[in-house]
Amino acid sequence: MSRDIDVLVLGGAGVDTIVYVPELPLPYADSYMIDSGIRTRAGQTGDFVAVGLSALGMNTHHLDLLGADPEGELVRALHRDRGIALTAVPQPAGTKRAVNLVGPDGRRLSLYDTSRAHADDRIPPDTLRPLAEASRHVHVSITHPCAHALPLLRETGAGLSTDLHDWDGENPYHEPFALAADVVFLSAAALTDPERTLRDIAGRGRAEVIVATAGAEGAYLLADDRLTHIPPVTPPAPVIDSNGAGDAFAAAFLFGRLTGEPPHRCALYGAVAGAHACTVPSTETDAITRDALLARVADERRRTGRPGPPTVP
Repeated sequence: MSRDIDVLVLGGAGVDTIVYVPELPLPYADSYMIDSGIRTRAGQTGDFVAVGLSALGMNTHHLDLLGADPEGELVRALHRDRGIALTAVPQPAGTKRAVNLVGPDGRRLSLYDTSRAHADDRIPPDTLRPLAEASRHVHVSITHPCAHALPLLRETGAGLSTDLHDWDGENPYHEPFALAADVVFLSAAALTDPERTLRDIAGRGRAEVIVATAGAEGAYLLADDRLTHIPPVTPPAPVIDSNGAGDAFAAAFLFGRLTGEPPHRCALYGAVAGAHACTVPSTETDAITRDALLARVADERRRTGRPGPPTVP
């Protein structure tokens, strides 16, 4: 079977409206004057992973439901401009959208419009199967239609990854994704005991590698039954916005994995790409390139003087 697509990104297409606010949480007021503007641009989690992979030279295809609306056209234009193949399944309810409030320190609060989905939304198997069978790897967003696609994806033999985002380790909605994937990403933000959650995923599921990102504290990597701490990487410019940092981490990690790098090196790739993403305003889409990533990784290894992170005691 020929697998000409490096990564099929499933789900996660949509638009965000970005509002830079004076502080988070935002105190109640009748109105705020937003001098930086309020801007709507294409780019939710699947879009950012696809853009990040493509910038790193991966042959990337994105598949999701999109509406025949101005928001859907923004998503289509993003993919056209970046040369990323996009298969859009018609979504009568319209394209997914969200509002992101971004504070001065780069933290965000996202408001997701859940009205753009129906309980019976599905990715047609006749559309999904040939794309998955032509792909080395499938990165699955945790949207409702993608949950129903997991059994078919496992049948195709492609590698699977997913991002559980700010899962608390308890919400049952996330479990099918966590237990079906070979590579699992999540944020440690809502975890009281990251190691316990990572080991639970590994013990009950198929994951070979699990990464919990922890913002300025770095990340935790569970691979080969060893938990290691991934030190943070200093961003190359001032931190402006954390939007898309987790997606950048995932894209660079997968780039490393698909080019044969060991998990620790993949995690360093992710940390460097995530740090880069924090320097890019949410109103822009500027993923790190392969040459820039490899150069910064080499600089980071020279600076730290060690090949990999230490094992967590």
